[in-house]
Amino acid sequence: MKQLALFPLNSFILPDGRMRLRVFEPRYLRLVSEASSGKRDFAVAQINPYVSQTHSDRILSLATRVNIEDFEQLEDGLLGITIRGVEKVLIVRRWHEDDNLPVAEVTALDNWPALDIEPQYTPLIAQLEKLLQQHPALQQLYPSPNYQNASWLASRYLELIPMQPALKQKLALQTSPSPCLDSLQAWLNYNT
Repeated sequence: MKQLALFPLNSFILPDGRMRLRVFEPRYLRLVSEASSGKRDFAVAQINPYVSQTHSDRILSLATRVNIEDFEQLEDGLLGITIRGVEKVLIVRRWHEDDNLPVAEVTALDNWPALDIEPQYTPLIAQLEKLLQQHPALQQLYPSPNYQNASWLASRYLELIPMQPALKQKLALQTSPSPCLDSLQAWLNYNT
């Protein structure tokens, strides 16, 4: 099993996803420093907002190991990083280090394979294109979207759509993106 530091967030990221973060707490500055020096990788873990901060289920079990792609000093003087999701991992055991940095033993999970998009999911492509066009910050994260890859498309929807964290986790743990795309297509058909 591998040990990773955890960066708990309300946000969700999957392999090939990209996200910008503001880092200011000393424990997370240490996490970034360790990851940058190759000492220890880290994963973004989703927070369960429906339990207290001290509850044992506060951090959900599916996380994504990430790489840092870029650093910047933000206008407010804080550290900004851009991360990219690398692989899904399952948290087996977790604890806090002395400075309260969450750390976990994890086991790697298979990423969804690259699959050609099936024709029935074409409306999902159009909706995601529209969403990226409406949000320039998202468009900057994905300058070359891979709309024809079913896994890429399903992953970006899971990251972006407001949805119960437990449902996001359940769909992301499936062995293929098809259940996610089927659910999204049904939702889209219901709401149009």
